[in-house]
Amino acid sequence: MAIRTLNPATEELLRSFEPFTEQQVDSCIERAQKAFLSYRHTPFSCRTTWMLRAAEILEGAKQALGRTMTIEMGKTLRSAVQEVEKCALTCRFYAEHAEALLRDEPAPSGATKSFIRYQPLGIVLAVMPWNFPLWQVFRFAAPGLMAGNVGLLKHASNVPQCALAIEEIFRRAGFPEGTFQTLLIGSAAVERVIADPRVKAVTLTGSVPAGSKVAESAGKLIKKTVLELGGSDPFIVMSSANLEQAALTAVQARIINNGQSCIAAKRFIVAERIADNLERLVVKRMSGLRVGDPLKEDTDVGPLATEDGLREIEDQVQCSISKGATLLCGGRRLDGPGFFYAPTLLTNIPKDAPAYYDELFGPVASIFRVRNVQEAIAMANDSAFGLGASAWTEDAEEREMLIDQIESGMVFINGMVVSDPRLPFGGVKQSGYGRELSVLGIREFTNVKTVAIYGNAGENRSQTE
Repeated sequence: MAIRTLNPATEELLRSFEPFTEQQVDSCIERAQKAFLSYRHTPFSCRTTWMLRAAEILEGAKQALGRTMTIEMGKTLRSAVQEVEKCALTCRFYAEHAEALLRDEPAPSGATKSFIRYQPLGIVLAVMPWNFPLWQVFRFAAPGLMAGNVGLLKHASNVPQCALAIEEIFRRAGFPEGTFQTLLIGSAAVERVIADPRVKAVTLTGSVPAGSKVAESAGKLIKKTVLELGGSDPFIVMSSANLEQAALTAVQARIINNGQSCIAAKRFIVAERIADNLERLVVKRMSGLRVGDPLKEDTDVGPLATEDGLREIEDQVQCSISKGATLLCGGRRLDGPGFFYAPTLLTNIPKDAPAYYDELFGPVASIFRVRNVQEAIAMANDSAFGLGASAWTEDAEEREMLIDQIESGMVFINGMVVSDPRLPFGGVKQSGYGRELSVLGIREFTNVKTVAIYGNAGENRSQTE
């Protein structure tokens, strides 16, 4: 696959790059290994200084970086700038807290002294998607580098300028040479990188087939993986909910990133008693969204990132309608250049329709009606995915049932699902395994080493401070 920047709003080819040769890739791996052998011993004070500097660079260049994201994959400039700011926030979080999160942890036992030590693994390969070109990378890279690992980035082939910009940010921040490198390679070259014995682990955010292939390649070599895959997140609204707020948030949660987000609300599951009113509010808001040039400040929804993505969402909607689903608004690609698709709402969706089971990666929502909270939970769980879930209720008993019984890695009550560096992020079922962010994220790619000392533990530095 070509490594190039194709503006999805204009279909203009802006820049292309030659993929790295095998020799170039091998040189990058060699630099990374050499860097790790010394970088792993750098004190937290040095890593903190460099990571805080990375945050400053991000904040100072947020408009330029945001524009690069917009022209490469079509997200609105407003949301792109917010994404850069979030990356900076995450750099600061791990710069300030990594040492404490990785501190030796007491583990009482029959030994004189016992504790757990968290040590870096080495080179971690990150296979990242195009939908959040900076955020997806920084939520791996910030904790990974602060833990003492080094990173190799294989980014999506349609966002090469974002990939190179990230490497430059870490270089300018002062991280040693080879600590973080971008590999301009296609998907076919990933297996060879995983097979290199110097690469110790892999993290992937992407599709289920991509995750399965990476997990298979790494699993054969007994290498650690973290997978964040697709999602078909439910957005449950019960009768006691604040209807206006739920409807407003539902639309926001569905069209975030032009509808191209794993944690976007995709299935609106609504109590029958309020379904007509919520449907009316959502149709009104979806129909009123401004679709157009993502560089303009007043644009709500930009283009899909690729022509293939546009074709897929168009096929899924048309197939769902042909099987009996009712179209309430949208349902078509927009005229003119660019990969634009109208915000769409479907209802009366049969089980054999793509809108029932598939992940719809675009500004398309589906509404389902249920009689009670038990039916809502059953429908929410009737999915191969289990990433996030948003549920709206003012009833304490319903709230506890929703929290306890929904099969997902994250449940947000009376709010939309978001990622936050302070909270674990990840899913279950075909949404993947492992966790990013928080204390769990920074420990994913460490050797969790048990230490037990018998006899005289000595008077050296306490391992449990």
